[in-house]
Amino acid sequence: MVSVQKINDQKFLISIKPNSSLVGVNRLIFISSISLVCGGIALIFFFLGATLILPFAGLELGILFTAFYLSFKWSDKKEKIFLSQDLVTIEKGTNYAEYKWEEFRSFTSFEVTKDRRQELKLSFRSKGQNIEVGKFLNEEDKILLKDEISLIIETLNLESFSSPGP
Repeated sequence: MVSVQKINDQKFLISIKPNSSLVGVNRLIFISSISLVCGGIALIFFFLGATLILPFAGLELGILFTAFYLSFKWSDKKEKIFLSQDLVTIEKGTNYAEYKWEEFRSFTSFEVTKDRRQELKLSFRSKGQNIEVGKFLNEEDKILLKDEISLIIETLNLESFSSPGP
């Protein structure tokens, strides 16, 4: 998911996060319903004499919880791109900025390439450093992100040419 926010005439914020079909309370409801069904069936078989069902059902639920935890942790990724007249700032993380990259916009270029699988690869490059953004996005969202960043850069460039000099 890509969202663009115009902070002022010379500063933009682009927020990026993976698409997620389950968010908030719906995650808890989904996991609880699966646990209730699996645990209920295991308890019924346990009381009918199939005692080995219970530990294997517990193992199944443990693997399921682990898989959902990893999936939900992955879908909580966030990236923020701040584009202004002077700076490009990229923050990556989940709940807080675990990684931050900042460079002057005049030294930074926005690159659009394709990898060996013909998927878009979007990155900012400066001083030999290549910072990829939106790696987790699907192809349609990458195209949207490319278009939005290009439009913002064009807007900032026009603003810098039209503003009166000293």
